[in-house]
Amino acid sequence: MPTYIMLSNLTDAGARTVSKKPKRIQEVNTELEKAGVKVIAQYATLGPYDFVNVVEADSNATIAKASVKLAARGSIRITTLAAVDIEEFISSLAE
Repeated sequence: MPTYIMLSNLTDAGARTVSKKPKRIQEVNTELEKAGVKVIAQYATLGPYDFVNVVEADSNATIAKASVKLAARGSIRITTLAAVDIEEFISSLAE
């Protein structure tokens, strides 16, 4: 299944929600799972992004739809990157 990196930043509204209800972060993971996106790893980060998620989805369309639905709430801004396993990448270069 394709792997994606989701980089996200909380909006002011999102920061208020998370500070009042930290478990909301995990509730979003459940919503992603229902949308066909499997959360492999999740990190709160310092620097330009608040969170980094490693996820899997069956297609670009699935991850794009999930990203748009989350962002439409106004609590988060998301940048989603397709990721290629390094061994696959090296093999593709050797062909």
